[in-house]
Amino acid sequence: MDLALVVVIQILYAVASLVLVSAGLAVIFGMMKVINLAHGEFLMLGAYATIGAIRLGANLWLAMFVVAPVAVGLIGVVLERLVIRRLYGRMVDTMLATWGLSLLLVGVVTSLVGNTTAGVSTPLGNFAIGSYRVSEYTLVIIVVAVALAAVMRWVLTRTQWGLIARGTMQNPAMADALGISPSRVYSVTFAAGAALSGLAGGLLAPLTGVVPTMGAAFVAKSFITVIGGGPALLAGLVSASALFGTINQGATFLTTPVFGEVALLVAAIVMLRAFPQGITGRFFKGSL
Repeated sequence: MDLALVVVIQILYAVASLVLVSAGLAVIFGMMKVINLAHGEFLMLGAYATIGAIRLGANLWLAMFVVAPVAVGLIGVVLERLVIRRLYGRMVDTMLATWGLSLLLVGVVTSLVGNTTAGVSTPLGNFAIGSYRVSEYTLVIIVVAVALAAVMRWVLTRTQWGLIARGTMQNPAMADALGISPSRVYSVTFAAGAALSGLAGGLLAPLTGVVPTMGAAFVAKSFITVIGGGPALLAGLVSASALFGTINQGATFLTTPVFGEVALLVAAIVMLRAFPQGITGRFFKGSL
């Protein structure tokens, strides 16, 4: 019974981790149709922003929840204005441009901080489940992921900005005719996606070694999750994260972490073969 509870917690943690690392890409790719290959680097920048703020004396939680998303969101505004703004509607061009941005960001950060591994200690402690011990920070990740999904749904369905953003993405010409600036909406939306990636990077900083190339470990999973989720932004993000996180963690417990990653990729291939439009293209139609 104790082992079963530990397994459930770890599966929930795996699902929550996928939600967090994929949320920013769900906004930028799912809403804006920008193939952001620099998504992993946004996560990396969030992790370094957290570490930098802590070294300057900031509280860990303030660094993760405020400094990281704000810093990466501002970087997103600059990159959107300088590069991405000229490429909307040209998906292949955005892919090439963001690939170049990812290489640039890795090079700049490597030049500034070197290629050594940095990190911060995992906050909180452990709690016991029978003879097993589980990190309390695992529960924090789960709670934050649930709260983030709820906030995203509220913003997109209950706020004026969310409704304007969704409408502008669907028909920018009509939004312009109504007096709404599509370029401003695109800029704010891209910044929001970047900020979500920065938040995820900040939350990951205590869990993984922070190096300039760390984004490569997350970008593939994020794209698999968002594409596997299908056209519905939030329902697709949550359903795909639940499916792939469960398969990944379940296979990891039964075999090894390597086979867990292989199981995730195989599941993604099989699912996209069976449902080319993703989970929400086949189920949850009409969901957000």
